[in-house]
Amino acid sequence: MKKIGIYTIVVLVVTIFIPSIIVKTFNFVPKENRLVKKIIKSQEEETPPEEEFDGHIIVYDTRNQQVIEMPLEEYIKGVVAAEMPAEFHIEALKAQAIASRTYAISRTLKYIEGHPDHIEAPLCTGIHCQAYLTLEELNNLHPKDWEEKYWSKIEKAVDSTKGIVLYYRDEIIEPLYHSTSGGMTEDAQDVFAVDLPYLKSVESPYEEEAPKFRSLVTMTGDEFINILLKKYPGSNITKDNLGEKIKLVEKTKSGRIKKLAIDGSVINGREIRELFDLNSTNFKITYNPKNNIVDIETIGYGHGVGMSQWGANGMAKNDKDYEEILKHYYTGVELQQFAMDDF
Repeated sequence: MKKIGIYTIVVLVVTIFIPSIIVKTFNFVPKENRLVKKIIKSQEEETPPEEEFDGHIIVYDTRNQQVIEMPLEEYIKGVVAAEMPAEFHIEALKAQAIASRTYAISRTLKYIEGHPDHIEAPLCTGIHCQAYLTLEELNNLHPKDWEEKYWSKIEKAVDSTKGIVLYYRDEIIEPLYHSTSGGMTEDAQDVFAVDLPYLKSVESPYEEEAPKFRSLVTMTGDEFINILLKKYPGSNITKDNLGEKIKLVEKTKSGRIKKLAIDGSVINGREIRELFDLNSTNFKITYNPKNNIVDIETIGYGHGVGMSQWGANGMAKNDKDYEEILKHYYTGVELQQFAMDDF
């Protein structure tokens, strides 16, 4: 009986207690799940983890054809100082800082392997992307006391908005901007044939102080016709029929020339802007046969899409802060701290 009792105890230990200990010690996974985990682990080993954004960006310097890496916020200071007059209201400078930061991040995300026009980097220092100047270049460009008077203001505008970017429905936008709209900004659809909900036409008051709010290009009728014939050699245009051969076809909502006809051929208003080096596509051509003079009056400066910099300054001078300015020019956006995970 004693042997039977010992045997019974051994059986109980083997059948009950040991399995209980094993269950508590090991984490069993179904065969199918183990296979999935093995595949995931294999993929993780084969694909190295992406580097986290360390606060630096890569920029192609168009002036010396060099690729430079710099802290994002330092880059933004050079952009704000190059793109907007430092004399502008601090709230306008803050708006510019946020727009420039958002643009830089947007481009970097979109062109990770480099922009097609400069494959060395997603951003460049020219007007193709955003103008950028070093502090040394800024000092050489401005009067001797410029740094003393304005650099701390530029730093304040950037530092006080550090990390803030513009989102539309949780996605970083591409916030285009320009100098002067002439009273109303342009819809991206009418300029770049891209329908972006945050780049819609809006009123832009307070721009009258802008130096290029209105401009005038004057030339003789002969000069005007020669330029047109060189570009459109098949056109039958003379001083006698000039008024009949150039016709308005379509304007945009903001009043810019979208399409016009040159001797029956419909062309884009941007072609005329480029051809005569006009400040914008918001222009009017007048010919006076008595003195053989052609006047092209232009309103605004730039493509007109997004934030007007002179409009932003005007709004700031009328007690609007940077958030109100940005939400006015970029429809439906939200200002948020940039999440490093997005980079």
